[in-house]
Amino acid sequence: MFLRRAEAFKLLISSIKKHNFAELNDFSAMDSLKAKTYDDRIKVGITHGDINGIGYEVIIKALEDIRMLELFTPIIYGHSRVASFHKKNVNAGEFNFNLVKDASQANPKRVNIINCTEQDLKIDLGTSTAIAGEAALLALDMAMSDLKSGLIDVLVTAPINKQNIQSDEFGFPGHTEYLSSHFNNQEPLMLMVWNKLRVGTVTGHIPLAAVPSRISVELIRKKIQILNQSLMKDFGVGKPKIAVLGLNPHAGDGGLLGQDENDILTPAIEKSRKEDDILVYGPFPADGFFGASVWKKYDAVLAMYHDQGLAPFKCLAFDGGVNFTAGLPIVRTSPAHGTAYEIAGKNEASEEPFRQAIYLAIDVIRNRRLQEELLSNPLKIGNLQNT
Repeated sequence: MFLRRAEAFKLLISSIKKHNFAELNDFSAMDSLKAKTYDDRIKVGITHGDINGIGYEVIIKALEDIRMLELFTPIIYGHSRVASFHKKNVNAGEFNFNLVKDASQANPKRVNIINCTEQDLKIDLGTSTAIAGEAALLALDMAMSDLKSGLIDVLVTAPINKQNIQSDEFGFPGHTEYLSSHFNNQEPLMLMVWNKLRVGTVTGHIPLAAVPSRISVELIRKKIQILNQSLMKDFGVGKPKIAVLGLNPHAGDGGLLGQDENDILTPAIEKSRKEDDILVYGPFPADGFFGASVWKKYDAVLAMYHDQGLAPFKCLAFDGGVNFTAGLPIVRTSPAHGTAYEIAGKNEASEEPFRQAIYLAIDVIRNRRLQEELLSNPLKIGNLQNT
């Protein structure tokens, strides 16, 4: 998943053609652009999530390989004594944290950690506690503040417990809604990513019974726009092809099993195609879409509700899936799993989803910077469109 130089260079050329930038007789500008893109060390803020789950285990396992430090500077928002407890639990004897007061003091050659509180935190592995919820929120708030102020470049979140984190300060069903609240409730899109499989959802963490009443032509069209923009800006897809799943069995079967497809989904798709110039298709029956590998023909899939998209996604992605919050000005990713209380403290958790979450965050911020650089410095000689 991690973007290599050759792939990025291909993306650079593709982007130049797409935006009709000038023909390059002198490649010094391009060399400068590539150098800036790859030499800037990205600061990855990491929140520790629920201290009684597998958060610290996967963080430590993912960062234990010192080669990871060649790619970015990790800054953990957590608690050093809690981190030390989990370090012993996973037998990471050679692994060490560098305690800093704030992100500006981070050592690029070390795994840095910030104490979000000086109070001792009681650890109850595999148990949901109020203390764990408070600690998760403290880390999230501090990291979010630093992300907005530019002290870190991207945010990677370890799993939280959506119940114990609830408070007067946190009244959200998950990270996605919390992040949206920091940007004037700008419409976000939960996008699950595994290699070329990308699955977004029109509705998020709401009861299944509430889904039909939430779905509208306007909302579906908005989510299609966000998904299309993210595919271009965050993933470097030139002209994305998007598939939309139906709400009812067999996509309504011509109205026999529901009118939502005829009254809402199809008009939203047609408007997106004709008025927004987006290559979007459907609605497709959801039951056979993933099993028949139809998804491989598209750059992304838009499901109507949480389990419709995430159930097949997690079956296909196994332990490599990543949750990416699209549609916001900041970059946030997370492994596509929960606190996993049942295996907390047993040294059984796979770090691969967390590692992939880091890789994706780095890829996305590099793609965004690359596009920003290209658009802010258009080349003015000739035209590469037909080269």
